[in-house]
Amino acid sequence: MPGTTPSEREEWRRGRAEAAAAHAAAAERARAAEGAEARRLLAAFTAELRRRGVPAVALRARVGGGRARTPLRGWYLRADESLAVTEDGAFHVLAVAGGLRARLLGVHPPASGPPLQLGRGARDGESVELAELLRRRLADLAGEPGTGGACADG
Repeated sequence: MPGTTPSEREEWRRGRAEAAAAHAAAAERARAAEGAEARRLLAAFTAELRRRGVPAVALRARVGGGRARTPLRGWYLRADESLAVTEDGAFHVLAVAGGLRARLLGVHPPASGPPLQLGRGARDGESVELAELLRRRLADLAGEPGTGGACADG
């Protein structure tokens, strides 16, 4: 450990703690900025869907080996219906814990902080930028020619 006296060691520890706190604060600012940008993208996406007259649908969640009703309305973001944005622009992961009771009574998946990169750290081809996913999904939902009717989102 740097320093030879107890006061030098204490000063070194204090400096390391301050550096760690500064690093954590910077990481939190970056996460907040990423979340704000992702929410902006989702708000623009939902506004554009409304402008184009694309109706929201009742969203269902994955529960165990089946599906369950939710009180949510919005648009699925992935073809596998694992992610969605609600009419108010909130991002939802539609995979929840539960069993038969949840499937019968329904579930309420909470909104979560949207990432700018979906599937970060996943295998090649499984990660996609939120902006790109929204662009593809908008084209698909709006029925633009050449989209094939299903969102190929990786």
